Amino acid sequence: MKSSLSVRLLFCLVLLLPAAAIARPTLWAVKDADTTIYLFGTVHLLPNDADWHDATLDRAVADSQALYIELTDDDPGNMMALVLRYGLDAAHPLSSQLDADEQQRLRTVATEAGVPGGMQALNVMRPWLAALTLTTAPLLKAGLDPEHGVDKQLKAQMSAAGKQVFGLETAEQQMRFLADMPQEVQLDFLRSAMRDADKGPTQLIRLIDAWKDGDVATIARLEDEDMRQTAPELYQRLLVQRNEAWATKIAALLQQPGTVFIAVGAAHLAGPDSVQAQLHKLGIEAARQ
Repeated sequence: MKSSLSVRLLFCLVLLLPAAAIARPTLWAVKDADTTIYLFGTVHLLPNDADWHDATLDRAVADSQALYIELTDDDPGNMMALVLRYGLDAAHPLSSQLDADEQQRLRTVATEAGVPGGMQALNVMRPWLAALTLTTAPLLKAGLDPEHGVDKQLKAQMSAAGKQVFGLETAEQQMRFLADMPQEVQLDFLRSAMRDADKGPTQLIRLIDAWKDGDVATIARLEDEDMRQTAPELYQRLLVQRNEAWATKIAALLQQPGTVFIAVGAAHLAGPDSVQAQLHKLGIEAARQ
């Protein structure tokens, strides 16, 4: 995690936890007379031994009859098909869209990040996909596995208990949030990823600590505020619009009795345009647990 636009656009918040770290991120709840809906901020990449459970969280998961996560159709075959459809454009190579200095910077960053195939692989990608590749390659190279992310673990736990798991979105919807951006916005996204590729670990450590401690204010300051100021169009597309849609979904779920657990990227539960803020506009209050 660097304090870069590219990282914040990685479909919410991706944090690298140190080995054996004990995380106690914030849990929220929305309740009425016969319904409880838990809201939990997740991270999508974790080492195998990162411990993020506590008694309150485990009780909430156990009490819930169903789980909602951002998407459930992210199997490798489906994701590869979507990348081929929305992420590649060999007819318009990246090298033709960047000036000479930017091309050289991209080559350097690709090598340093350990991007498989280097510049040759990036050159056939659309700018949004190249930016995400530059962001995630170092994390994957370090041994982090998306299969060990919080959302994946919750999905496995609930499925093993015979409980239903639903997606708030589809993989295609998520990919199109980026793929449908105007070309110049995508290029700005890529340039941001290149500019910030060599930043030190200071910001990453601050974000790690904020998530572990449930420090929502710091997550909002380091993540959402910067994107809102430097890329307002992307902020609206990737955070505000999705948070509004999820709040509407939660309001509908409140009309059904029972207990539900919702797990989304932690950035969506922080800042002035968070899911909780959107719920407040609908007259629904979320309380920290």
